Amino acid sequence: MASTPRAAAAPAGTPTNLSQGSQTKGGVGESTLRPDGTLKVTGEFAYSSDMWHEDMLWGQTLRSTVAHAEIRSIDVSEAVAMPGVYAVLTYDDLPAETKNYGLEIQDTPVLAHGKVRHHGEPVALVAADHPETARRAAAKIKIDYVELPLVTDEASATAPDAVLVHEARADHHIGHVPHPNIVHRQPIVRGDADAAARRADAIVQGEYTFGMQDQAFLGPESGLAVPAEDGGVELYVATQWLHSDLRQIAPVLGLPEEKVRMTLSGVGGAFGGREDLSMQIHACLLALRTGKPVKMVYNRFESFFGHVHRHPAKLSYEHGATKDGKLTHIKCRIVLDGGAYASASPAVVGNASSLSVGPYAVDDVDIEAIALYTNNPPCGAMRGFGAVQACFAYEAQMDKLAAKLGIDPVRFRQINAMEQGTLLPTGQPVDSPAPVAELLRRVKARPLPPEQQWLAAGEAPDVRALPGGLSNTTHGESVVRGVGYAVGIKNVGFSEGFDDYSTARVRMEVVGGEPVATVHTAMAEVGQGGVTVHAQIARTELGVAQVTIHPADTQVGSAGSTSASRQTYVTGGAVKNACESVREKVLTIGRRKFGSYHPAWATAELLLEGGKVVTDGGEVLADLADVLEDEAVELELEWRHRPTQAFDLVTGQGNGHVQYSFAAHRAVVEVDTELGLVKVVELACAQDVGKALNPLSVVGQIQGGTTQGLGIAVMEEIIVDPKTAKVRNPSFTDYLIPTILDTPTIPVDVLELADDHAPYGLRGIGEAPTLSSTPAVLAAIRNATGLELNRTPVRPEHLTGA
Repeated sequence: MASTPRAAAAPAGTPTNLSQGSQTKGGVGESTLRPDGTLKVTGEFAYSSDMWHEDMLWGQTLRSTVAHAEIRSIDVSEAVAMPGVYAVLTYDDLPAETKNYGLEIQDTPVLAHGKVRHHGEPVALVAADHPETARRAAAKIKIDYVELPLVTDEASATAPDAVLVHEARADHHIGHVPHPNIVHRQPIVRGDADAAARRADAIVQGEYTFGMQDQAFLGPESGLAVPAEDGGVELYVATQWLHSDLRQIAPVLGLPEEKVRMTLSGVGGAFGGREDLSMQIHACLLALRTGKPVKMVYNRFESFFGHVHRHPAKLSYEHGATKDGKLTHIKCRIVLDGGAYASASPAVVGNASSLSVGPYAVDDVDIEAIALYTNNPPCGAMRGFGAVQACFAYEAQMDKLAAKLGIDPVRFRQINAMEQGTLLPTGQPVDSPAPVAELLRRVKARPLPPEQQWLAAGEAPDVRALPGGLSNTTHGESVVRGVGYAVGIKNVGFSEGFDDYSTARVRMEVVGGEPVATVHTAMAEVGQGGVTVHAQIARTELGVAQVTIHPADTQVGSAGSTSASRQTYVTGGAVKNACESVREKVLTIGRRKFGSYHPAWATAELLLEGGKVVTDGGEVLADLADVLEDEAVELELEWRHRPTQAFDLVTGQGNGHVQYSFAAHRAVVEVDTELGLVKVVELACAQDVGKALNPLSVVGQIQGGTTQGLGIAVMEEIIVDPKTAKVRNPSFTDYLIPTILDTPTIPVDVLELADDHAPYGLRGIGEAPTLSSTPAVLAAIRNATGLELNRTPVRPEHLTGA
C-alpha cells in the first residue's frame, strides 16, 4: 500500500510551494565544472596509456621504411628466438577470412600483404614481456623490399599510365570516378556560372595550397586487450567511436561482436585522429594468440604514422562580382590528397564541395572536389573536415575581390552574407538563423588592442610580445601591424543520408534516501566536455542533484562518433529524450500512488525539480523518494536528428546537411618583415551557438578551435619528401604546435540564436572556429606585408623572399 507523500502533510493534501533554494542546480545553461577537470590538471587522471595488468605483455608494431614496395619475404626467425618474446605475427597469421578494415571502404590491411603503400605501414607485430624487448625483437625482423614507382600528386595519380595504388578496386565509388586513383568525386552545379561570369564587373582567380596538418593530440594511441574465458576479448582503448571500432575489429578476429567487449579508457585528445583504428586490432590479435593481456602504447614518433592526418589540398578558385559588390558566380576545383587508404576521404570530399563557396549567397556555381589515392600518408578526419581547406581559399578570394572593387572587405562579406532562407549551392535552404553579417559586425566593432605592447615606460622591451618571442631576434625595428577578417560555415553532424543516431540508457532510483539518475551512453569523452553536459541535461529534465555518468562501453547502443560537432546535439538529444521518457514513467507512478491527494496530478503540467514533483506553478506534490521508493525506472532509447540525403553525383543537389554553424574572426598580427617572423596579438571570435548549455565550456571549445586554426596558419605542417614520400618531421621537435607563448588573447562573443530543430535550440560548436581563424591570420599578414600568400602555413621565407 502506498504511503502518504511527505509533501502532502498539509491539511487536505494541499501542496506546498517550491522554495528558491530547493531548485535543481547544475542544469542546462550553467557553467558547471567538469568532473574530470581537476584530475587532469593535477596529473591524477588515468589515461589509456596508464593502464596496467599484472601479467600483461607489451605489443610492438614493425612499420615499413619505404612508401611503395613489393614485399618479397619476411624473416621473423631471429625475433621469435629472442628470450621474452611470446609471439610474432605477420599477415599469414591472421585468423579470419577478413583481412582488411576501414570506416567506409575496407581497403586497409591489418598487416601489409604483398606490398606496402605508404611510409610507416604496419607489417608485423611482436608481443614480449618488456617494451624494450618487444622493440628490439621487431628490429630483428628482416623484410626484403623491392621499391615500386611512387604516386605522390594529381599528375602522377591520374596519368593514363599511372601506377594504381589499389589494383582491384570494387568499392561503390569506382563507378563514378574518372580514374581508379580517385577515391571519390563530387561535382556541384547550380545555375550557369559561365553566363554569370559575363555579367561580372570584376573577376579574380587564385591558386591555393593547404598543408598537411596533424591532430597532435598529447595522449598517444594506446590500449589494453585482455583475453576472456569465453574465447572473446575485452579491449580498453582511447577512441572516438566505440561501435565503429567494434564493427571493424570483430570480423578480423573471426569473432561475433558480442565477444568483443570494448570500454573507453582515458582519452588524451582526438580531433579526428582516433576515428580510424590504430592499435586496436593489433593488441587483440596478440592477446588472443598469447592468452595474456597485451598493452600497446605508441611513442610520439610512431604516433605520427599511427593515425590519419588532415588532407593537404590544392584549390583553384574564380570569383566574380558586380561593381556594387554582389557576387555573380563562383567556380572552384578542390584536389585533396587522401594518401594510401580511403579512411574518411569520401565524406571529406562531400563537405569540401558542398561548403566550398562559404557562408555567402550566390546563385551560379561550378564546383568539383576530388580525393586522390597516393603513396603519401593516409589522411582522413580532422576538426573542420574538408571545410577548413575550402575556407582558407574562399576567404582569400573574398579579400582579393573586395580590393579589386575598392570595397571594405568586411562590408563586401556582409553584402553577400547568407541568412535564414538562403539556398546553398546544393539547393538546400538554410532553415535556421544564419547571422553571418552580425558576426562580422561584432568582431569589427571590438576595440583593437594597443600597438607596440612590447614597450613600457622606462623599461626594456618585453620580447615575449614581439615576433620571435624569447629568441630575442628583434626589438621592434621592422615590425608592422596587420588586421584581417574571415568568416566560415561548417555543417554539424553526419551528412549525405547517413543514419546519424545515438543511444542513451537512463536509470532513476532512490539511493540512500535521495533520488539518483544514472546516464549510460557509448559517447567517447575526448576532452569536449560531454560527460558534463549529460549530467546537466539529466539534472534539468529529472530534477535531481545526484547524477552518475556510467563509463562508456559497448554494452549500450551506439552513440556515434565524437566528431562532426555532433555529440551534444545527437547524444545530448538522446539523453534528453531518454530523461523525458523516464520522467513520464516516474509521473505515471506518482499518479498511481498519489493521484487522489490533489487534482493537480491529473490536470496540471508536472515537472521534476529539486528532487520533487511540482506543478508548472511551483507547487510541490510529492518527494521523488516517496514516489519511487524501491522502484527503479530504466529506459534505453535511440534518438535521431532529421534525415539528410546523398548529393546527386552529377549536379550535387540535395539536402545533405542537418545543421550549420557559423563563426567569424578578426586577427591582429605584428610581422617582422626583415626576419619573416609573425606574432599573433589577438584572435577575436564571434560565434552563434544556438544555446550555450555550458557557457564556460563553450568559450573553451571556441578558443581551442581558434588555436588549432592559428597553428595551420603559421607553423603546423607534416613535411613529406616528394621524392620518397617519406615523412620528414615525425616529432614535436620538428612538427611545431602553438604553445602558451604563441597563443594570443582570444576574446569570444557568443550569440544564442536558437535552432528550433535541435535539442534546446543548440548548435554544434567545436569545429566552426577552426575554419575562420586560419584565413583571418593570413589576411592580417597580407595586410601587414602586401604579399599575396596563397599557402599555409606561412613560413619566414614566404615573407622575406629568401
